[in-house]
Amino acid sequence: MIEDLTLDEIEATLERINPYIVTTPVHRWRGTRLERCIGADTEVHLKLELFQVTGTFKARGALNVMLNLSDSEKRCGVTAVSAGNHAIAVAYAAQVLDVSAKVVMLRSANQFRIDAALAYGAEVEMAENGAVAFERAAELVADEGRTLVHPFDGRDISLGTATVGLEWLRQSPQLDAIVVPIGGGGLLSGIASAAKLLAPQIEVFGVEPVGADTMMRSFAAGEPVRMDEIDTIADSLAPPFTTPMTFTFCQRHVDELVLITDDQMRQAMRLLFDEMKLAVEPAGAAATAAICGPLREKLQGRRVGAIVCGSNIDEVSFSALSNA
Repeated sequence: MIEDLTLDEIEATLERINPYIVTTPVHRWRGTRLERCIGADTEVHLKLELFQVTGTFKARGALNVMLNLSDSEKRCGVTAVSAGNHAIAVAYAAQVLDVSAKVVMLRSANQFRIDAALAYGAEVEMAENGAVAFERAAELVADEGRTLVHPFDGRDISLGTATVGLEWLRQSPQLDAIVVPIGGGGLLSGIASAAKLLAPQIEVFGVEPVGADTMMRSFAAGEPVRMDEIDTIADSLAPPFTTPMTFTFCQRHVDELVLITDDQMRQAMRLLFDEMKLAVEPAGAAATAAICGPLREKLQGRRVGAIVCGSNIDEVSFSALSNA
């Protein structure tokens, strides 16, 4: 039986990681382009987690895992598997906590993200794909005694992401609904858990790309599933599987899942850039894409929170992805 997160646990986690993170702002988005997309009577409040240290929410979970390591575990160091954002977060957490980090990144990772992980002092190894990367990480655990900091699974990870929800609902207690993207489910599992503890009446919506709808397929199957093929521009939302813990928390606390296309993410990237002056990666635009797309009518006239979950993207990639 997987026990729900508690408010006491989430508050303690925020206190633990607080010296190493920033409290990201919430901004009421007003603009003519947005109004044309969603109507004049819908309020949108953006949780700007892209302003977090390392550029994404990932630092919260990585820090929480590593702060809970024993002294002997810290001496052996950590490892991680990532296409980019999680590797950067683990590298940052390792640097500030004086822990060795050896991260395994996918060959497809953007050089901007590889350089960011290196800049925080991590050793970086490259792998052809996720399966090979996890195999190499398992070798580092067995041979060097390192602890695997999973990109989205584990109670400490969900408690870390739950601090986003705790912060958000305290900053914006008036919200009727919140919209959160899904990769492996770590972000949504934590935020949804915190949101329902603080405001049980709030509606929580999860968003997936049509080419990476692992959580939606898991909901339909009643258990976590794995996808054989992923097809989306949002590499941060592309894990081919979810896990029992993230699935369970999402199943309990998420009201509805919706799908968005790559083109809808591109349109949302341009909208955020044109009106909010934010250059975000596709995953960072996913919640906005849902509000302007499949959730438009359902959320009409309501006070809606959308998270900009992060952005580690270079100028060339942003231009190529947003204008494709």
